[in-house]
Amino acid sequence: MESVSFSFPLKLLVLAFLIISLAKLISIVYIQHTYWKKRNAPYIKGVPVFGSSWRLFLRRISFPDCCKFIYNYYPNLRYVCVMDFSTPGVVIRDPVLIKEIAIKNFEHFPDHQSFINEKIDPIFGKNVFSLRGERWKEMRSTLSPSFTASKMRFIFELVSKCSQEFVNYLYNHPEFSSSMEAKDAFTRYTNDTIATVAFGISVNSLRDRENEFYKKGADATNFGGLFRLMKFLLFRMNPRLTRMAGFSFLSRDTASFFKRVVFETVKARDEQNIVRPDMIHLLMEARDKEKLVSRQMTIDDITAQAFIFFLAGFDTSSTLMCYIVHELAINPDIQEKLRQEIDRYMQEGNGVISYEALSRMKYMEMVTSEALRKYPPLVLIDRLCARKFQLPPAGPGYNGVTVHPDNVVLFPVYALHHDPKCFPEPEKFDPERFSDENKDKIDPYTYLPFGLGPRKCIGNRFALMETKILIAHLLHRFYLKCTEKTKIQVEFSKKNFSITPDGGFWIGLEKRIV
Repeated sequence: MESVSFSFPLKLLVLAFLIISLAKLISIVYIQHTYWKKRNAPYIKGVPVFGSSWRLFLRRISFPDCCKFIYNYYPNLRYVCVMDFSTPGVVIRDPVLIKEIAIKNFEHFPDHQSFINEKIDPIFGKNVFSLRGERWKEMRSTLSPSFTASKMRFIFELVSKCSQEFVNYLYNHPEFSSSMEAKDAFTRYTNDTIATVAFGISVNSLRDRENEFYKKGADATNFGGLFRLMKFLLFRMNPRLTRMAGFSFLSRDTASFFKRVVFETVKARDEQNIVRPDMIHLLMEARDKEKLVSRQMTIDDITAQAFIFFLAGFDTSSTLMCYIVHELAINPDIQEKLRQEIDRYMQEGNGVISYEALSRMKYMEMVTSEALRKYPPLVLIDRLCARKFQLPPAGPGYNGVTVHPDNVVLFPVYALHHDPKCFPEPEKFDPERFSDENKDKIDPYTYLPFGLGPRKCIGNRFALMETKILIAHLLHRFYLKCTEKTKIQVEFSKKNFSITPDGGFWIGLEKRIV
């Protein structure tokens, strides 16, 4: 009898939960289908739950191609409205409006649309990318001095040493380089570099291919697979319910690993007064200047900043390197021109490239800038509305749009970089776009590889330094060749929220005698 009386309230509870969930779903679907229509704004229709980007989440289209699809849907309008699940969003096509929003009216759009807060996942939620409001301002001002040109010079020798060891290993092990999958190789280089520079740990991931640091990094940056996709969707649709269910964005093993590494490193340096020119030292310096901020930086804060630095370096920097060597392999004339510049500076430095010499390499800068144009690290940049903002009409026949708090605006970086009106022949790899004679012709609000405004990527100097020094040492020791596995025309994967291609990056390395 007790069993019956117990099961009846339980059934009522389950029924109530289902009714509430159904009501919530109906509400979401209603908002998705009516929000922009009521406001007489140009919008892209979506499907229930997924909104306007359903093709992306159902893997019908790659992320870059989805960005271009939305951008070109209304090719003559200043913006197009979308539904990001149940969140109203506006994709800004007009560079003038991008400047208005990201620079002149930054106080209206100060944050990213982070759906993972520090309660759900402290490492993801406390980093400078995810923080909002005053917490972000404090952390940004604390970290900014760590990313100046002088600080990059401070850690340059560590980065240069890692790149030389990486290239030397390839040179002495031709079995790796005759036909090499560049993404795997360069991810191992960026892993070793970030392990050294950010965490003070020396690893060699080409020699020790299953080292724990590399395996945890690969796990942290793996956003493919059905389980990760489902977890991502849960976080996006209902963060509170996801938190109640006990999910975290990082796996517990990976989160524990990074926390332990940082804790042990900081503890040893505090106790033994160890000073090393790396990111942990710079973060500890920031921690010790607690009088400059309203709250002292904790171990969790240091771990979060070191981790986001690692995450960006591990994946996005290695992808940039892959696209540079891909374009150099299929454009041997560009490769040779860059090699001549590298050889000249190598000769001037007696076989060594200094930080100053790397900064003076004009053609290296042009090649890197063009790679960032054609293959930007971020396909879209988001800004979350904090204060109501009025947009002008998108074009004739439409009303102006009011962007409300918690709405999102999106800057379609990849699509802007591939708009023929902004960059003629956008599919052509042409470093001359960024020559001294031509670069001033580029509208700065159509070229956004690292974002813009106060929220611009804080680590862009490091990413460029890490990439350029690797390319310099690689071209000094090798000729880059296409192999039978090299795909001249890049086809982006539909399985990842990134710009990685199907089939990987395959190149051949032919030794030079220097």
